Amino acid sequence: MQTRTLGTSGPQTSALGLGCMGMSALYGDSDRSESLATLHAALDAGITLLDTGDFYGMGHNELLINEALRTAPAAREKAQISVKFGALRTVEGHFTGYDGRPNAVKNFAAYSLQRLGTDHIDIYRIARVDPDVPIEETVGAIAELVEAGHVRHIGLSEVGAQTLRRAAAVAPIADLQIEYSLISRGIEEAILPTARELGIGITAYGVLSRGLISGHFTRDRKLAANDFRGMSPRFQGENLDRNLDLVDALRKIAGQKGVSVAQTAIAWVLSRGEDIVPLIGARRRDRLTEALGALDITLDADDLTAIEQAVPAGAAAGDRYPSEQMAHLDSEH
Repeated sequence: MQTRTLGTSGPQTSALGLGCMGMSALYGDSDRSESLATLHAALDAGITLLDTGDFYGMGHNELLINEALRTAPAAREKAQISVKFGALRTVEGHFTGYDGRPNAVKNFAAYSLQRLGTDHIDIYRIARVDPDVPIEETVGAIAELVEAGHVRHIGLSEVGAQTLRRAAAVAPIADLQIEYSLISRGIEEAILPTARELGIGITAYGVLSRGLISGHFTRDRKLAANDFRGMSPRFQGENLDRNLDLVDALRKIAGQKGVSVAQTAIAWVLSRGEDIVPLIGARRRDRLTEALGALDITLDADDLTAIEQAVPAGAAAGDRYPSEQMAHLDSEH
């Protein structure tokens, strides 16, 4: 599989990464055996970037990755483990804020290293900027972890252009993880150009918008009580209908090329540049196989024009997150 470099000083990684959150939390119940099999299949297929967070299932996701790598020991040297930290949760799973204080950063890292069963984290990043702690202090603490050998590269998540500049002035930033898809194109105006100016790669999550533009989500689908999409504005009422109309338009283009809707949406993100690595949130081997098929798709200029006419920038109905979560995003983004 083709590899890409995340930033000027970042690691080499595969053309696709695997987002592991759904194997532990927020998308309803998951199958542990199938999750492990999917992780192994991804590693066997040449995917090297595994993305997790210490708050995904309150440590469950890191332990799952630990088990997957422990049962495929040769994969650890190739795998690039990306960890998000800083999100504060209650026993019931509610989010209560973010902690980017230097001592907290080092505390979170110590626990993650133990759960992952490894002596280093490849890419470490705060999940959202702590509004009470300057980003310089948070990044400085990660830089100290790099110096000590506990972390290899510094990443960021969901920050605006100015925050990106401030962080990069403290230490080299390998990449920025941020939502980017056909229906979430907000980074194109300022964030993506700034990242490219600074030589910072992009890890694009939500490339299928949490399954909304996968081609598999239907208007009559009933979500489980523990599936957070039930509270997501884009999955609500008229918003859902309008967004699935966009998917139907995309389906026609995919059908003409003989590929799936999901493959078309992933291929579009891949077409945006060699410095962008899409994260696929596959929880099952069949969905992983489908996503990998996007690597074999070439979109020419006519294809790209047709896709962007079917799903114009800004066409999505509803915000990416509920209002209380939108409030935690960097004010510049």
